[in-house]
Amino acid sequence: MMVTWVRGSFKNIEGELEFDPGHPETLAVETTIDARTCWSGEPARDEHLRSADFLHCEQYPAIRFASTGAVQIGPVDYEVLGNLTIRAVTLPVVLEVRHLGIWQTPWWEDGVDKGPKERAGFTAKTSIDRYDFGVDWNSELPGGGIVVSRRIDIVLDVEGIRV
Repeated sequence: MMVTWVRGSFKNIEGELEFDPGHPETLAVETTIDARTCWSGEPARDEHLRSADFLHCEQYPAIRFASTGAVQIGPVDYEVLGNLTIRAVTLPVVLEVRHLGIWQTPWWEDGVDKGPKERAGFTAKTSIDRYDFGVDWNSELPGGGIVVSRRIDIVLDVEGIRV
């Protein structure tokens, strides 16, 4: 039984993306997420998420993803295969990726126009069983059910900037 969805996000995400729309099968991505930046909008819950019960950020401050391949499944849709590492456990995952387009956009640094820069937009999603990564804290609810689902839906909004 599920009572509600809790959404969260991470800040300070860095990575590298290689993408050629003419050869999308060569898509490659590596990223590192600062696990300590998890944010759900409730400070006490965020501290619990950073604790050893969940992400154990003191010992495992980074979450990593590195692609291992890509397959085009539609005009702008891809499956990106890769390895996800959480709490030093690395497992294969498949991201369902949609390419949103490429645009020339302004780029300002310190009040000076340094642009334009080329940007590419993507969305992606996957679902994982958090227990597989050793994130297995839970508590039973009276009358059945659990506090936190094993399944975690991951939704990504990505903007790549050509350097």
